[in-house]
Amino acid sequence: MSEPGKLMPIISKAYCSSSPITLTVRQRPRVISGGGFVVMNSTQNAVFMVEGCSSLGAKGQLRLKDGHGGLLLSITKKESIVQSLSIRNRWDGYSVDCEGEKKFIFSLTDPKCPIGKEIKIQIEHQEATTKGCRQYFQVNGSFVHRTCSIEDHRGNIIAQLGAKGSNGRDWYNVTVQPGHDQAFVIGVLAVLDNIHGESTRC
Repeated sequence: MSEPGKLMPIISKAYCSSSPITLTVRQRPRVISGGGFVVMNSTQNAVFMVEGCSSLGAKGQLRLKDGHGGLLLSITKKESIVQSLSIRNRWDGYSVDCEGEKKFIFSLTDPKCPIGKEIKIQIEHQEATTKGCRQYFQVNGSFVHRTCSIEDHRGNIIAQLGAKGSNGRDWYNVTVQPGHDQAFVIGVLAVLDNIHGESTRC
């Protein structure tokens, strides 16, 4: 767990809370709104939106937006000859400023043959780069069954998924622990959604 009162922003400290936050993820039908998903808070207000291939018209492209439609994160699946020979797929997440400049935020790698393999999440942000270090996270459990967690390198859970009633695949909860960046967690869920062929996939 994080130290009491300590915020650990990766995208922005605006998305870090001093108490646990439970958000509800609702997948959108592709035929109605282009797919992707909406993330709501306890008052049923949209706090994040994720757009995928069906909305953007390009495979391996994801966008994370805030509840007002402002772009927070652009996520791209790397495609290259070297990447095609790798045993893992790689996804890179970037923030984009008002002038269109991109800043690398994180990379996520998933095994091309996922049986028995872990999904590694590598984080690199301004503070970590300045200090010459990197933070590592890991996804454990089953995203498909909504029983997975995101853990730090010490094994502390920073976010936990849970099914929501009988519609667990279309609606599910994610609880983010105090101090951790909710926007980053949703960015990771966007990639997991695409990897498993769900709402953000064409």
